[in-house]
Amino acid sequence: MSGQKIIAVGADHAGFDLKQALCGFLEQQGYEVKDLGTHSTESTDYPDYAGQVARAVAAGEAERGLLVCGTGIGMAMAANRFAGVRAANCFDTYACAMARAHNDANVLTLAARMLAQPYAEEILRVFLDTAFEGGRHQRRVDKMDSVTGG
Repeated sequence: MSGQKIIAVGADHAGFDLKQALCGFLEQQGYEVKDLGTHSTESTDYPDYAGQVARAVAAGEAERGLLVCGTGIGMAMAANRFAGVRAANCFDTYACAMARAHNDANVLTLAARMLAQPYAEEILRVFLDTAFEGGRHQRRVDKMDSVTGG
């Protein structure tokens, strides 16, 4: 693994354009992007990409994951089926900060049809910059992971 932090990224057709923009944003911030698709606006199924990103994060091939679809909901539901993945669908910076600080979210899902690119970048920055607080929150994360075998 290189010295750069690796972020696994995926999107369906609805999230393709925002994913592309956020990949550029991540690279500008010094991250190595593992783009797992989709690579066009042709209609696709979001679980395919959620699964690829979730597997990469769960296997330790990426520090964190980013998924983008129309609402972010389907991506979060699909990603959270994987042991060791804690995906959070965030529409604002406060929810994102809490997902990281209290829940140790390791995958962020975003809504391409609901978030303007600059605000999506702000949320992503919070996701990347907010540390997990541990402490009493660790016990709760451990309980979540025990349910999925993560």
